[in-house]
Amino acid sequence: MGIARLDDRYGLQFRDSVRDGGTGMNSEKAIVYVLDDDSRIREALSALLSSAGHEVMTFSNAAEYLVFQRSDVPGCLILDLDLPGMNGLELQKQLADVGGPPIVFLTGHGDIPSTVKAMKAGATEFLSKPFEPEELLRAIDTAIRLDGELRLKNAELRAIQKRYSLLTPREREVLPYVVSGLLNKETAWELGTSEITIRIHRGQIMKKMAAQSLADLVRIAGKLGIPKS
Repeated sequence: MGIARLDDRYGLQFRDSVRDGGTGMNSEKAIVYVLDDDSRIREALSALLSSAGHEVMTFSNAAEYLVFQRSDVPGCLILDLDLPGMNGLELQKQLADVGGPPIVFLTGHGDIPSTVKAMKAGATEFLSKPFEPEELLRAIDTAIRLDGELRLKNAELRAIQKRYSLLTPREREVLPYVVSGLLNKETAWELGTSEITIRIHRGQIMKKMAAQSLADLVRIAGKLGIPKS
């Protein structure tokens, strides 16, 4: 694509040196959503981000974005603060309730209170126009990486919950005692049953939860929020 110069009012001068987003991160499967009511900004950002190897989707208002069916891949949202209808902060709040990608605010109307409010609500970055392309690309890569990590964590939790659903009611009752470190005979005494029965339950729990060791089972139980007895 060579060197392209865009409107300097928006700080959008990008070069071959920023084609990889400045981090070398592979984001081929990630999507950057751009929400800005200025068509020139949308076009400029789309060109910049595409040159850096990102897939880009653009929107002119919050309503358009909310009805769009997002792909189930890592991504981030580049969000303007001042929008027609629902503004950026209002959209951020709504997305927090229903789930959404990490948000990088990019606005020419920012102030300290808005910045503080956005960051407290979970925005990964708050940038002002005009901006440095490298700074924006770094913020995007960070946001995409965070989204990818969160997706992996959620996928692991869903897998653990699925395995937990395989336990019988009695095995679920035994599990807190096992992760507390009680011996089989101690658990048997607590539950009013035999030691051999607890041994069998314990073996089934380890198998069904795909735990390689007691320490692994304790870690898994912790992710499920199962308290130790």
